[in-house]
Amino acid sequence: MRGDMLKRELQAYAKEIGIDEFRVTTADPFLVMKQRLIEQQEKGYASGFEEPDLERRTTPALLLEDAVSIIAIAVAYPSKLKDAPRGKEGERRGIFGRSSWGLDYHQALKQRLTLLEEKIQELSPGARSRSMVDTGELVDRAVAERAGIGFSGKNCSIISEEHGSYLYLGELITDQYLPPDEPVEELCGSCNKCLDACPTDALIEPGVIDAKRCISFITQTKTLIPEHFRYALGNRLYGCDTCQQVCPYNRKKNATQHSELQPDPEQVKPLLIPLLSLSNREFKSRFGSLSGAWRGKKPIQRNAVCALVHYQDRTALDALRLMAETDQREDMRALAIWAVGRIAGQEAEDYIQKRLLTDSAEDVQVEGNRLLEEWGSGHAV
Repeated sequence: MRGDMLKRELQAYAKEIGIDEFRVTTADPFLVMKQRLIEQQEKGYASGFEEPDLERRTTPALLLEDAVSIIAIAVAYPSKLKDAPRGKEGERRGIFGRSSWGLDYHQALKQRLTLLEEKIQELSPGARSRSMVDTGELVDRAVAERAGIGFSGKNCSIISEEHGSYLYLGELITDQYLPPDEPVEELCGSCNKCLDACPTDALIEPGVIDAKRCISFITQTKTLIPEHFRYALGNRLYGCDTCQQVCPYNRKKNATQHSELQPDPEQVKPLLIPLLSLSNREFKSRFGSLSGAWRGKKPIQRNAVCALVHYQDRTALDALRLMAETDQREDMRALAIWAVGRIAGQEAEDYIQKRLLTDSAEDVQVEGNRLLEEWGSGHAV
């Protein structure tokens, strides 16, 4: 089948299976992105979650022999939480970022890409292809940008005039020729709302992000984080939408056409205190369908502790003291002690002194003694 005919057939089929944007680019190397990645690594801006091999991240032919074309797809996801539960004193809630609402997008997009691969086989027997979503080697944004899904905004998101930036991205490399689409014009203009709104100044300059300062990245780490970042989390349990929320292209954008991506309000805006005592089994049962569960319960629990400090929720003190005394994880005990001190203030001085005499773990000693020194209490040990 001729390339133009094959493309038309696939475009029509893509709509049938719930793909909102279907574009094509060549399988040529992504040389501009390669240079950006080199500079990102040199400046220490990379998160560490990425594929380390820059050649594989930017050379499609290394991922599929005889690669000719790349299909870029996008699926729009919702931005508004209908019937959202309201938090109140004693019942404070955290929030999962919009990219973690509904079914894990890796599954949702992989299902669609698998159907596309099968359709290519049906229309062009013997065709070879390889698809990926997020965790693959290629940079999803680079593929989407070159294929014309949208332009790369100053907040480093792909922005579509029709759908905004609330888009899940995926791609399919094939050895079949498909006529490529053209990139679209960058349309941020003089707007700097995303740079001005970033809570941690992670957007260093337009189109440049220090991933290690980005709250979305920070919420996914598993270790203790510097205190100023703990405050910056607010009530976020996973992800951060600030730079997208302020983007003019996202005004009034709320995709409701994909039922499996619609959020369960109680799941994505859960009560904070119950999170502190969840077992692994309970966590997987309740949150396992979300993409935000990929790092396990620990980051979510750590972020929940920070959120309780954000709210200054004194009703959480019993749960936090229990965590400080019984949790098997040294860093979580340390964080709980910090939280008790930040919520109760100096009235927690005696309690923290006793914990430092009982718990010799390094993280616990560091967090506790920093509070005591701040209060002028000196070292406990």
